[in-house]
Amino acid sequence: MTGARRKSRAVALQVLYEVDSVGHKPEDVIQHSLAEEVLTEENTEFVKELVSGVLDNRKQIDANIKQFAPTWPIAQISVIDRNILRLAIFELLFDNKTPIKVAINEAVELAKNFGSDSSPRFINGVLSSVSNLATRQ
Repeated sequence: MTGARRKSRAVALQVLYEVDSVGHKPEDVIQHSLAEEVLTEENTEFVKELVSGVLDNRKQIDANIKQFAPTWPIAQISVIDRNILRLAIFELLFDNKTPIKVAINEAVELAKNFGSDSSPRFINGVLSSVSNLATRQ
């Protein structure tokens, strides 16, 4: 089950990356990305929920990134790191279906797989700060 959820998060990240970097329509990117993956109906819905949740709450999510990574303007954070943060912050502060430690761990794993050598540490640091906010809500 964990592997399937992780795969779903990776698909959602790839969709967000393409939408952010190239500006393609989210619906088209989701459809194309899901056609290339074998996911259960539940995990397909999870991908859609993650993507739409991030996109619907992007202003507030980005405000959290600005607050907890003040030395890094959003535009200067790599596209992959920015979208890993958006995905995890959505799960931490808006979705509330994933335990905090799991959301952070999953984000760090995505950073290890898709980001640079410094990505996991950066992602973990920002999300640790965000999680303090999540526990107070």
